[in-house]
Formats: sequence, C-alpha cells, structure tokens
Amino acid sequence: MCGIVGYIGEREIKNRLVDGLRELEYRGYDSAGIAVMQNGRIDSFKAVGKLSNLEEKTKEYSTEGLGVGIGHTRWATHGKPTELNAHPHMGEYSYVVHNGIIENYREIKEKLESEGVTFLSQTDTEVIVHLFEAEAEKEEDLFKAFKATIEQLDGAYAVLLVTQKAPDTIFFARKGSPMILGRNRKGEIFFASSDAPLIGEADEVAYMEDGTVGYVTPKSLYTEPQELLFVPLAGDKMTAQKGGYRFFMEKEIYEQYDVMSDTMIGRVLDNDIYFEEIDEKFLEGVSRIKLCACGTSYHAALTSSYLFERISKIPVNVEIASEFRYKDPLLTDDTLFIVISQSGETADTLEALKMAKDAGLKTLAICNVDNSSIVRLADTTLLTRAGIEKGVASTKAFATQVMVLWMLSLFFAKQRKSMDESAIKEEIRFMHYVPKVLQKSLEVHEKCKRLSKRYLHGHGFFFIGRDIFFPLALEGALKLKEISYLHAEGYPAGEMKHGPIALADAELFTIALMPKTLLYDKTKSNVEELSARDSTILSISPDLFDLADDFILTHPHNHPMLEFFEMMVVEQLLAMEIAIRLGNDVDMPRNLAKSVTVE
Repeated sequence: MCGIVGYIGEREIKNRLVDGLRELEYRGYDSAGIAVMQNGRIDSFKAVGKLSNLEEKTKEYSTEGLGVGIGHTRWATHGKPTELNAHPHMGEYSYVVHNGIIENYREIKEKLESEGVTFLSQTDTEVIVHLFEAEAEKEEDLFKAFKATIEQLDGAYAVLLVTQKAPDTIFFARKGSPMILGRNRKGEIFFASSDAPLIGEADEVAYMEDGTVGYVTPKSLYTEPQELLFVPLAGDKMTAQKGGYRFFMEKEIYEQYDVMSDTMIGRVLDNDIYFEEIDEKFLEGVSRIKLCACGTSYHAALTSSYLFERISKIPVNVEIASEFRYKDPLLTDDTLFIVISQSGETADTLEALKMAKDAGLKTLAICNVDNSSIVRLADTTLLTRAGIEKGVASTKAFATQVMVLWMLSLFFAKQRKSMDESAIKEEIRFMHYVPKVLQKSLEVHEKCKRLSKRYLHGHGFFFIGRDIFFPLALEGALKLKEISYLHAEGYPAGEMKHGPIALADAELFTIALMPKTLLYDKTKSNVEELSARDSTILSISPDLFDLADDFILTHPHNHPMLEFFEMMVVEQLLAMEIAIRLGNDVDMPRNLAKSVTVE
C-alpha cells in the first residue's frame, strides 16, 4: 500500500527512481510520481495509473552527475486518484512523499490556510511540505525545522523531503510505516519502503525504528534518537522476477513446494519439532492462546485453531485484528498472543500486538519479513521463509503460515505432553510429505484452465468445507474475489440449510471441498442438499461424486493436512485461471494493496 523510493548519487536519477517504484508495484497503487533535484533545481513528474504512464511523461527527461531524487506510488486514502493528489507534493521550494495517514491533517491545514497558504490537493500529505516551509521561515537550521514539522504530526508516516534550500540533502522520518535506508561501496544512498527495490543496488541496509528522524547527504548521515544499525542485504534480484511465468501469482503458486522445504528445514527433524527461536520456558504460565490477524492470515489462524485444540489440547480464540482493536478485549496474563502477517507491517495487526504488549501478555509473531515492525515488537518471531511475494493475492505466504502453525501445534503438544511421542512422530512423518504433495498438486493445472471457462458468469460462488476445510473454503472464496471480482463466499458445509441454501439454483456455483480423511459423509450430505436445489457443483475430492457437474480429482492421502495443502493449490489455480480468462491483472487487482499499512 503506497511505496517510497529515494536516491542520492551520480547515476541517471530518473531511472533509479522508476526502477525502484517498479519493484514496489506489487503493493498496489493508482498513481505515481518523482521529484529530481540537481544544482538546486527541482523537476517533478506525476501520472495516474500504471508506471508506464509516468515513463511516457518522462521519456525525454534525463540527468547527468550528482543529484537527489524521491519517488512514490500512491494508493488513495484522502482524495481521489488524480495527478493533483499524486505524490510528490510541492511547496514553494520543497517536495515531499509520504506513506501512512496524518490523522490531524485537517487542523494543520486549517491553521496554514488561515496564514495564507494555498493547497492544491485533497490529501493529508500536502500539509507536511507546507508545514515544513512555515517552520523553515522561523528556523534557519533546516533539520530543526524538519524535526519541528514531524513533531506536529499525529498518525503513521514514512516521509522523505527534499528542498532547494539544501540541494544535496534528503530529510527522512519514520513512525508506524516502514522505511529502509541502503548504501553501497560507490557512495550511493537509497531509500525504500521494502527490501525489493534495494536488492542488487545496496550492499547494506538499516531498518528504521519508530521515531527515527534524520537527514543524509552524499558525505554525511545523521539520525535521532540513535544511530542506524546497518546489516548486509541478502537477496537475489531474480527472486523478484517472473521467471517465465505469466504472472507473479503463478510463479509463487509453483514455488510453494520449494519454499515449504525452506520453512521446514532445521525445524521438522526426523522425530521432533525444533524452534531455536523459542526458549524452553516460553510456555510457562500459558494456558490459552489468542490468535490475531487480517485477511488471508486470519484464515491461516482459523485453520490452526483446529490444530491447537486437537493436537495441543489448549483453548484457542481467533480474532480479526481490525475488530479486536475496538472491542475492549479481555486480556489475561495466562494468554499467549500470536499475530500473523505476511508483511509484518499490517496496521491493525501491529496495533493489536501493541495492545497485547501493553497488557503484559507473552507475544509471538509469525511473519515473512524479517526486521519488519511486527517482528521487532513481538517477544519472539517464527519467520515463514516464503521469500518475496509480489502477487497481491497471497499464495505461498498462506501455505507457509499454515505450516508454521501446524509445526507449532506439535511443538506445544510435546511441551504440554498432550500427545504421546509415537503420535507426534507419526504426525511428523506426514509433515515430511507436504512439499511432494504441493508439487504433485500442480498436475491439475490444465484441468483448472479448461474448467475456468465454465465459471465466468452466474450470480456467485459458495466454497464449502468442514473442520480445517472451512477456513480453506474462506480462503478459496477470498482468492476468487480478489482477482476475478466475482462474488464468492466461504461457508461451513453444515451451515447451508441455515439460510444460504435459499440462494441455490443453476446459476450458483458450489465449490465443494470433500476430503476423504475428514467428515466426508457429512460433507457429501450437505452437497447433496445443494444439488437437489439445482446448484451447479464442482467437487474437489480424491473420489468421484455422482451428483457433481464437474470435478477435480485430488490424490488419495492418509492425513487431512495433506489433503488440505493439495486442495489449497487447486483453489489458487482455479481462481487464477478464471481471472486470466476474464482479462484481469492477476498480480495487481483493482482497489487492493499488498501491504495494508493503514487501518
């Protein structure tokens, strides 16, 4: 959700900024812009829509020699997606880009307008540049003026500001929205809101903590309240490229069997589950678990609630983070608070984690991005090791989250002695099969592609399942909604007769998750009820179902989680192929953002 880049160096600046913004396209955006300063002059360009529109506007523009630049991809929060509302925003002699939300912007704007300042946009961001210039008129030291500006802002922000009064400087600040500073041996300086634009450019990076404010020039770097800690930047540029696949989402679906092995390595041993991140005394005093997440991560949490109660024999409560924040939750110190986030910057989940920390609870994060805000705040973290996920609709991140949670349920079972050793060893034996199951599941891709043409119309989809396959039904419906823009709902199969079955007719498509290892006969009865009302049935099962209009045969397995992961891939492929056939941009669906850093 919104992306920031910045650069100080002697290479062609426009290309550095646009290339960096391209690496951030996966976050979702509706406009883009850059500002470049050389020899005290600032040139700015903005465009609505794709980056290609910005490139067209700047095709005749280039730079030579030392200069500074800032760039931004915007996902509208205040004001419509227009060029005037696109970043960077300008004052009389300064430009700013900003991620986040300035909650008190109206008060600041009214005060500035009363002093004669004219605003051009509808955004909250524009107040920053005008406020800075007002402070700069009162304070000769520009860094003090910048600090005074930041101190007046309420909300979340990552800010880069350039001004003609300091032509070789980028001022920066970070609170509640991620910001990374990178540098290399050539003396170049880079800013970005995630690692992706920095891979292949920076040798080392510093992940700014909340409250960081500072400035950088070609020869100096200053930050408050403490110096930045630089660490080597790992990564390969090719991991962020499509690698021959049509879409990043397709590439990431196919990567799942590889990344699952990465998730498991060193943790799933021959006869044991081991997490070096968790101290053996970590569970002391814990008698219940509260899981908190949003979107796809919430579905992973819901899946794990069945596993924790079944395997670990521990009471579990699952919360949607955006609801949890405002319900005056009852938090007791015998609760382990687990948050789940792909990016580690999900605003609602981060705030929920802060509430748990303030209440004195033990906290555990399950996350894909090291050094993210959630990772730094939680007591301990289990990284999912999924690698860069560029598709907005999460695939491999969900798979690895579920795997980590399954592993964790076994780890807790051993600690709590809720399952005997032979049963744990048997569970681990099945766990070792998961990467192979994910690889074999791709065999149905062509079938999904052929079936997709039959599911482009109608008045909606029901995804139904029982037990752990209910959250998988929710996730399948979400995947289809996100990228096809078709209406879909996930339901427990047994709930159909309690209202939803009223919608059943030939134009209602039912995607039935029918595993043989778990409640097959019960689910079959529910599907028969829908079939009797003329709903069109697509069964996903290792067994043929007589009443199904269509079917996708999965492989027979002896454990529900193996069926879970195979059906997960089927749902992902089917949603993707329907979206492709509808002509949609699978990687960057409308109105969505990859990293939801505002509530």
